[in-house]
Amino acid sequence: MHAHEYQAKSLLQRYQIPVPPFAVASSEDEVLKAIKELGLEKAVVKVQIHAGGRGKAGGVRFAENPEEIVRLAAQLIGMKVVNNQTGPQGVVANRVLITPPMNIEKEYYMAAAIDRASGTAILIASPEGGMEIEEIAHTHPERILKIPIRLDGTMRSYHLIELIKFMEWSGELAKKGRALAANLARAFMESDGELLEINPLILSDSGELMAIDAKLTVDDNALYRQPAIGQWYDPSQQSPNEVMAKEFDLAYIGLEGEIGCLVNGAGLAMATMDIIHHYGGHPANFLDVGGGATKEEVAHGFKIILLDPNVKSIFVNIFGGIMDCGVLAEGIVHACQLEHLRVPLVVRMEGTNVDIGKERLKNSGLNIITADTMAEGAIKAVEAAGKV
Repeated sequence: MHAHEYQAKSLLQRYQIPVPPFAVASSEDEVLKAIKELGLEKAVVKVQIHAGGRGKAGGVRFAENPEEIVRLAAQLIGMKVVNNQTGPQGVVANRVLITPPMNIEKEYYMAAAIDRASGTAILIASPEGGMEIEEIAHTHPERILKIPIRLDGTMRSYHLIELIKFMEWSGELAKKGRALAANLARAFMESDGELLEINPLILSDSGELMAIDAKLTVDDNALYRQPAIGQWYDPSQQSPNEVMAKEFDLAYIGLEGEIGCLVNGAGLAMATMDIIHHYGGHPANFLDVGGGATKEEVAHGFKIILLDPNVKSIFVNIFGGIMDCGVLAEGIVHACQLEHLRVPLVVRMEGTNVDIGKERLKNSGLNIITADTMAEGAIKAVEAAGKV
């Protein structure tokens, strides 16, 4: 689950990581209240969306006076941001963050993340802040330091000493930097994070290290342990398909193809998308209904897929291990009748009670295309989409 910048900053504050004063507004009254409470004469106004690249898209503006703060905030609230991170559909900013401008002496980068290669949490630091970490890694890989974070959220003393030297901190700044890094690591582990990023981390003209921008992503599977963070979920930042999938507890990711996929099991779902590509098609989604899906969950899956206007055919690819193919067939028939299916449907099923399942599909009276193998199903789904 992604959090907004202001939510990530509130988490940093709880762990004694310095953040400039800020307020969040979604209306003119709230903007005026923020100006008064923060005593603002000038301000940076930033759209709050679940995507980066806000500045390049015009979503970060500098206001020179209170009147301009109000005017710019009015322009940004409700703004649709479209860039390579949002996709062509874009996302709408329903609120803005308002914060005083800071006098910056130096910019750094610091983040905690999961290193997939080693399977451990790591702290990532660079004296080059304000840029994408991927760009730093490409142009100056020697300017990135990675330090392991232990399961209890601590780091070894010699790693922290290595960090201070690498960042070229000394004296009082070294003490502040060491404490900040330790607090960031603890915040990351205790919030079940996948990413907690500060970019830039700045040194102000008063000698303080402060998080100017922050990004937080939390593991969905750990949200039962993080009820407070779970309350930060913002459905306005997702497509209707994704919102519905979350409501029904289905694993769904929207793509840009024309063939809807309904599969049980993440590995099989990925293989299904690959084979669709292999035969010249493009999957419209990743949708895993799980190993023990009920006929109601199958119906919900169809409903989610059909919300995508680009879908021209649907490929149901099921291996019935835990799932009974007879029950699955009932679910497919139920879903077709419930949703008044108007696009070609290809079904390939194998496993427990597969013969019963195929018989129920055959006797349903519905125009369902069946396939005996995964390859045959993919070919038929691609062909059917091409005829629509």
